[in-house]
Amino acid sequence: MSTTKKEFWSWVRAVAIAIVIALLVRHFIFSNYIVRGESMMPTLDDGDRLIVNKIGYSIGSPHRFDIIVFHANETDDFVKRVIGLPGDTIVYKNDQLYVNGRKVAEPYLKAYKDALSDGQLLTENFSLKSKTSVVKVPEGKLWVMGDNRRNSEDSRYLGFISQKAVVGKVSVRYWPFNHLTILQSLVLR
Repeated sequence: MSTTKKEFWSWVRAVAIAIVIALLVRHFIFSNYIVRGESMMPTLDDGDRLIVNKIGYSIGSPHRFDIIVFHANETDDFVKRVIGLPGDTIVYKNDQLYVNGRKVAEPYLKAYKDALSDGQLLTENFSLKSKTSVVKVPEGKLWVMGDNRRNSEDSRYLGFISQKAVVGKVSVRYWPFNHLTILQSLVLR
């Protein structure tokens, strides 16, 4: 075989290996998602493009305030923020989040809260209760909410989300490019 043919097949093999590696990374480690709707505004806007880390939760667990993508049903994936972890009690009173009886700050809601008139609530009062007792987030489940609390189909309507339904953690918003953001979680300590 001539040197030119060997070089050609070497390039073909290198490109084929690169394509296979890219497909494996895309399928098993990272994935692209497009935000549909306004439920995560002002953090994420309709049409934002995201990179989701699909492998992180296979070696760890979600943290409070992680932004995740999950299978809401057989055809739709939703992007929401983790508010409650297994074993947590969640109460919202006078637009203030309480987790396990402790007041918790939500700085990502500031833009919406500042725009409200006096006396208006961004998040209506609620708690995880049955008629007889306080309900905790069950093992293997999460309580998720959108940042646009007045316009979000989240756990208040869907109920608890199975951790098995979680696709992964939103790691990067890469489009629009002028809003390029590495999204970090705020871990309650």
